[in-house]
Amino acid sequence: MTVTTAKDALKKYFGYDSFRPMQEEIIDGIYNKQDALVLMPTGGGKSICFQIPAVTMEGVCIVVSPLISLMKDQVEGLRANGVNAAFLNSSLSSAEQSEVENDLFNGNIKLLYVSPEKLVSQSFFPLLQQANINLFAIDEAHCISSWGHDFRPEYKKLAFLKQQFPNIPLIALTATADKVTRKDIVKQLALDSPKVFIDSFDRPNISLTVRPGQKKFEQILDFIDKHPDQAGIIYCLSRKNTEDVASKLRGKRINATSYHAGLDPLVRSKVQEDFIKDEVQVVCATIAFGMGIDKSNVRWVIHYNLPKNMESYYQEIGRAGRDGTKADTLLFYSFRDVMVLREIIQNNRSENEAIQLSKLERIQQYADSLICRRKILLNYFGENLENNCGNCDVCKNPPQHFNGTVIAQKALSAVARCGERVGIRMLIDILRGSQRREILENRYDKIKTYGMGADISAYDWQHLIAQLINLGLLEIAYDQRNVLKLTPQSKEILFDGKAVQMVRMTDIKQRQEADKSKIKKKSVKERVRDELFEVLRKLRREIAQKSGIPPYLVFSDASLEEMAATRPLSEFDFSMISGVGEKKLKQYGKIFMGAILDFVSEKSGEGVQMEGATQLATFQLYNRGFSPEQIAMERGIAEQTVYDHLVKMYAKGQGVDIKRFVKTAEIKQVVEVIASIEPPYKLKEIFDALDGKFPYHKIRFSLAYYYKKS
Repeated sequence: MTVTTAKDALKKYFGYDSFRPMQEEIIDGIYNKQDALVLMPTGGGKSICFQIPAVTMEGVCIVVSPLISLMKDQVEGLRANGVNAAFLNSSLSSAEQSEVENDLFNGNIKLLYVSPEKLVSQSFFPLLQQANINLFAIDEAHCISSWGHDFRPEYKKLAFLKQQFPNIPLIALTATADKVTRKDIVKQLALDSPKVFIDSFDRPNISLTVRPGQKKFEQILDFIDKHPDQAGIIYCLSRKNTEDVASKLRGKRINATSYHAGLDPLVRSKVQEDFIKDEVQVVCATIAFGMGIDKSNVRWVIHYNLPKNMESYYQEIGRAGRDGTKADTLLFYSFRDVMVLREIIQNNRSENEAIQLSKLERIQQYADSLICRRKILLNYFGENLENNCGNCDVCKNPPQHFNGTVIAQKALSAVARCGERVGIRMLIDILRGSQRREILENRYDKIKTYGMGADISAYDWQHLIAQLINLGLLEIAYDQRNVLKLTPQSKEILFDGKAVQMVRMTDIKQRQEADKSKIKKKSVKERVRDELFEVLRKLRREIAQKSGIPPYLVFSDASLEEMAATRPLSEFDFSMISGVGEKKLKQYGKIFMGAILDFVSEKSGEGVQMEGATQLATFQLYNRGFSPEQIAMERGIAEQTVYDHLVKMYAKGQGVDIKRFVKTAEIKQVVEVIASIEPPYKLKEIFDALDGKFPYHKIRFSLAYYYKKS
């Protein structure tokens, strides 16, 4: 298999012209039977990494996926793109399972999705042995690690895949795994010298905002008012909250519903279906909601309560803006949430309680911080963002900074001189010159930086060290009892003299009130584009309802936005829209181009200047059976101008029947003439060479035909 084969499949099935960063390299590694661990953000294109090899290699790819609803959505999406895919899980009847198994053995399936429980069951192993497997893909691979945030015991048994099928490549994929979890995934799956691919976790299209948790409902109403008719999720900590918030929203005539584990399974399933199909605008849910949803057009996410850790937060906000277009998030933060979550963790008495509490502290630091939020988020996953993002509440209303280089050097030096074996509390005590027995026993009182921070209170040191962690200058080793470790960036501060800008504590409320965002007035071009987007979105929904599928499976919001901006009216131009593959071009191309044509003609009639609108108006009348003479009379333009418009529409690939205006023999004569003259061809020169026997419009149609064929 070659990269060319992969690119051809990418365009044919998914409508994309090029791979995103790393995808091509990952696919090439699979072709060479190499194991891989892939970390990509939600919406970053993880699925393409195994779906392209699956459709281009002989055999079937077995995909392990944790949720039945997620399998269903992904299989529907693949089938909508013309790929033979299926799933096996408890939702199927015996007859349906037998049908899938027969298709598997007959080579009619390219991707088979199974749950981890199904894969490790004794009844399924004989099927695996008989199938022609080309690849194993483990999705949501963080579930295999007890260090991860969604641990699933069944995932622990998946190591048998490399033992039983050592020659078949295995790819593990996740969007949320810190360093400790990554190492554990490789170990638990027994991967054979895997290549680790870590894509940027940055989702610049998602805005990040944190606000104090007072008057939440009023803030939510204001937020939704700024996102009319856009799909969104409100994550709540308790079942009662989901029901209360949804009820209040319905009272304000907002189409909202609740979702939690206490509901009947059929009700939960219907909520998901309604949300996927845009029948419900807002879902107020506990954190389980959305994991099984492959919905690309969620435009916003609100956290009614603080999440339990950074991984959960990143995964949940990642359900917005999966199509790469603008999305907004809002996190409400109160210390009460911290206490409730701490109590829940302690009451669960899990073996990794200390880790969970430490991770809760990190998300609390994120919410408290006045550092660029994207920097903190990316640093948590080991990625350094050099400049501030400009798309979070802190960047939009920056606090006062001071030169904190000396303070940072004191803290970092102390960590280094203690052999990177101390936690936050111990570090503060060392810097403040504490006489604690543990400090004296370990001789930490003998290091150079002992007591050098005595002039700073313990409370302020807590705040300053949290900043160093959020800036990526220190990291917490959760698998080593939460000791602090230096990073490559911290060494630049210690040894290369790089400066550190730190933040003084300010009143968040005052800062927010001082920054009143100004609403930019949209240009005519932007208003027209937005209006056309709504027309196309309505059309998409009608098609989806008739077909019984989610709207995003017709086209994503990103594809609709591109259509609204470029207004494609030929099959070629429409095929160049991102997300338009062969099947969707054939299935929906004419319908959407027709809607775009109607819109442009209507706007032109209203006096809005639009590129190509006059040609389209002519073409519409032509399609209604008007002759060139009738079109000229109807529109009040010259007949020659009508011919000029039709020639241009023909050249664009529109359905102009050229034989109505020029005969094959006449085209042949024009082609013979231009073969004897030098380009560029001039109409008058061709007209004279033909002794004036052909009117100019026949020559123009003949030239258009010649150019198109050659």
